[in-house]
Amino acid sequence: MATYAVGDIQGCFSDLLKLLDKMKFDWDKDKLWVCGDLVNRGPQSLNVVQYLYQYRDRVRIVLGNHDLHLLAVANGIGDMKFKDTFRGLLSPQNQHLIEWLYQQPLAHYSEKWNTLMVHAGVGPDWNLKQTLKYADEISSVLKDPKKRLEYFASMYGNEPDTWSPKLKGVDRWRYITNALTRMRFCYPDGRLDMLNKSAPGKQPSDLVPWFILRLKLEKKVRVVFGHWAALEGKLSNKRFEALDTGKVWGGHLTAMNLKTRERFCV
Repeated sequence: MATYAVGDIQGCFSDLLKLLDKMKFDWDKDKLWVCGDLVNRGPQSLNVVQYLYQYRDRVRIVLGNHDLHLLAVANGIGDMKFKDTFRGLLSPQNQHLIEWLYQQPLAHYSEKWNTLMVHAGVGPDWNLKQTLKYADEISSVLKDPKKRLEYFASMYGNEPDTWSPKLKGVDRWRYITNALTRMRFCYPDGRLDMLNKSAPGKQPSDLVPWFILRLKLEKKVRVVFGHWAALEGKLSNKRFEALDTGKVWGGHLTAMNLKTRERFCV
């Protein structure tokens, strides 16, 4: 019995199957964590969600920015973009899959593995308890049909860039969402930068990767995350594991055994 975490699948269903086969994954014994962005850009978004839903008792998922974009469009907020590949999920017969996605969190923590899974990052001012609490706030909104309309209508945007416990309403929701599902770089004072997507070392000199900051997250907690394909999965140590290796951009799909840290790629 093993638990694996996989990076951004983004609709690359056939590659997911190849990866599971390569690591001899057994749905009767093993468990799979998914670091968000199940859908979009790749050609088989519907297949990915259908497959994971089939094994939903053995899967732990956090939502990524592409997943939230899908849900926003499903709520009539925003339009499908030219490169969006999730149209099949919007069909009425697949509403149960959309409803299942509403139930998925933005952060997942396992005491057994002392591991926190998020899609993008952790707010610099948050410890573990706060991270899970704030993620739960968004989960409560997504589960409420009235609140989620307000949420999706205000989700897109880059402000506020600074956390305060006093933030309320849509500003609070947007900051939490951006930190957990979109963040890459920060300013040294902890302000979020939502514009730069380069690899570390190619960013403006006044920015640093979020994981370089002196985080309030406890040092003993391991973080596995996706989102940042430009890292190419090269961040791999006892505290941080970057698992998005850019399959949808011509790279690899990567999974890691949470116990042994062994990685598998296709």
